[in-house]
Amino acid sequence: MSADFVRKVWAAVPVKGFVGAKQRLSGALTPAQRQALAAAMLEDVLAALAAAPLAGILVNTSDPEAAAMARRHGAEVMNDAAIEGHTAAVAAMARRLAAAGRAAMLTLPGDIPRVTPGEIVALCAAARPAPSFTIGPARDEKGSNAVLLAPPGAMGLRFGDDSFFPHLDAARAVGLEPVVVKLAGIGLDIDTPEDLHAFRDAAPLGTGRAESLVAEFGRPGLLPS
Repeated sequence: MSADFVRKVWAAVPVKGFVGAKQRLSGALTPAQRQALAAAMLEDVLAALAAAPLAGILVNTSDPEAAAMARRHGAEVMNDAAIEGHTAAVAAMARRLAAAGRAAMLTLPGDIPRVTPGEIVALCAAARPAPSFTIGPARDEKGSNAVLLAPPGAMGLRFGDDSFFPHLDAARAVGLEPVVVKLAGIGLDIDTPEDLHAFRDAAPLGTGRAESLVAEFGRPGLLPS
């Protein structure tokens, strides 16, 4: 797709509350560390989106701190079904964007801190003309870490630990041939201690809040070997 299309894409980010976040990291990090990491990761994702030439950013959250952070990055904020989970929050954003006549929705989670503006543009550029479905999988090809729908209501989405291949099947079931774009930053979400190690061991970007925070966590005694 052309550069003009990228400028018509709206990012849609569902955000859970920071307090009590990332329970699967409880064996590696304290509650305070998990909360700080969730906030740092979202900051990195929002910074990448704000630096990409997108039409806008929409964040769906019931967390006041996350909402304030989103607004600092120029995002619009809504609180519709956010408390019901990732799938419901994304569906609410898709409805809002579709009702506003937006051309496309790129939904990303707030826990892929290595995403870059270049990856965002690359995924958008790979999309076919509408109606279309483009997806960036998690590194284990289980999760759906980035989904681009043109238009926003092109199909229903259902997220979870094993959503990638079901999303491919669902797209084909409504006549959309999926475009799969594998990108290292988008693929690395942080949910488990193994993810945390993969993030820590990846080539440094040198600019992210989460990167700096995980470097601190990596001091002796703070992360299991």
